[in-house]
Amino acid sequence: MKATNLGKVLGAFGLLLLLSSPFTLFVTSGSLMAGAVKAGAGLLLLGAYFATHFKQFGQFASRKSSFFFATTVLTVLVVLGGLVAVNYIAFKKNKRWDLTKEKIYTLAPQTTSTLAMLPDKVRAIGFIPPTHPYYGLLEELFQRYHAEAPEKFEYSFKDPRRSPDLAAKYQLKEGQTTVVLVRGEGANESHTTLNTLSEQELTNALIKLGAVGTQKVYFVTGHGEWPLEKTQASPTDPGASLSELTQQLRQEGYGPETLNLVGKTEVPKDASLVIIAGARAPFTKPEVEVLQKYLAAGGRMLYFADAGLEDGLDALLAEYGVQVDDGIAADAQFNSGNPYVILSLFYSEHEIGKPLRQRGLNIEFPTPRSLTTLRGGLAPGVKVEPVVLTSQYGWVETKPEENAMPSDGEKTGQLTLVVAATRDTADARDKRFDQARLVVVGDSEILLDPNWGHEPNRNLVMNSLGWASNQVRKITIRPPDREVSTLELDEASMDGIRFVSTDLLPLSLLGMGLAIWLSRRNK
Repeated sequence: MKATNLGKVLGAFGLLLLLSSPFTLFVTSGSLMAGAVKAGAGLLLLGAYFATHFKQFGQFASRKSSFFFATTVLTVLVVLGGLVAVNYIAFKKNKRWDLTKEKIYTLAPQTTSTLAMLPDKVRAIGFIPPTHPYYGLLEELFQRYHAEAPEKFEYSFKDPRRSPDLAAKYQLKEGQTTVVLVRGEGANESHTTLNTLSEQELTNALIKLGAVGTQKVYFVTGHGEWPLEKTQASPTDPGASLSELTQQLRQEGYGPETLNLVGKTEVPKDASLVIIAGARAPFTKPEVEVLQKYLAAGGRMLYFADAGLEDGLDALLAEYGVQVDDGIAADAQFNSGNPYVILSLFYSEHEIGKPLRQRGLNIEFPTPRSLTTLRGGLAPGVKVEPVVLTSQYGWVETKPEENAMPSDGEKTGQLTLVVAATRDTADARDKRFDQARLVVVGDSEILLDPNWGHEPNRNLVMNSLGWASNQVRKITIRPPDREVSTLELDEASMDGIRFVSTDLLPLSLLGMGLAIWLSRRNK
């Protein structure tokens, strides 16, 4: 390459470096040294250009040379101006894309709906010092909530050591790091605290803060049902419990309690919902009558069946259009390797399953029983509708220990696994609600702690509770238990990445393109 041609290339690079140095100083790095180094390097390269073209300065005013020089300068200025404009627009619009596998930077539907339905502004106070390892993650989480609802969610950080009065107001222990959510002002102020810093915990705390009172959920006991806590032994599985379910209930504003119907004439008046989870012994006639009376007055109930269990509630369920089939439901194609562990992505149009269907989530039922929707013998005003079904390859296996294939006389085709029923009780005597609601699920094992981590199952159960208790906003998709897949970077590392990605790399590509153009033009 001739010296003059090399000088043109160096001059082009020098001009780029010189003109982009303010961009480096004020936009990308904020470093005075980086800006000065670029400006100095640009002047040196421009000096090389002038040194190789000093004989041609007298010809600079010629039409051709002036035109090409002006075109080159104008091209550089336009490109740099475009880069500045793109960065400015990106900053103002704050458009983001979540490319992580677990979508850790995308708020769950439950979070967005909860923020939208906040009755008052909520202030989040993070009692955590800037040196805490989770300070950055919490700030990022707060920013996403504020961006979703800027008028409803505000946040700030306080160092508990430097704000002792505020820490004492919210009864924080010395050295405790926590988040306090505050709603209202003065005498009307209410607050709640959370110690686990995650989207799921933060959203549940917002729900609890906005709830009016606690809705009592009674779990019927006395028939070998699954225990609520791990300290209570199950007759069939000593390690089984519903402890994670009860924890989720408390987080979403429910108050789980046990209820033994022996000696009772009615379900407690404060019951928002009654749950029967895997009863193994038959209910007595007086107990059945209490449940019938409760539903006839507009009560709400969730019933979970299980394989091989007979609890004597067939007549009550039949009044609401549901029959629990004998045997075990199976699916030859849609299963997890065992035909009795069914995977289902088949939903009706019922609102309980709508969010699950929209997301294409698979419910997993271990050894469920199928359900038949009845058309005759129903109580007045009852309407029944399937919610979750198997594929068309399903069948009811009456002898699961002997055979895992459909046999003559066994029910085949698309089976129903979850049913929802309603009953008009507006004219009922001593009514609790204008409409009774019942959800029947063919498998109680989805409630157990080992299965509660399967997010579609959890959302199905909690959506059923939300629908049965007539709380539409609780029919949604909750924040998942996400694995942390972030890389912690300090401020210096972030500045370096920002400088390389938004300054050095685009400038190098632009310089290479300009050098190729100049070389080809000089041939």
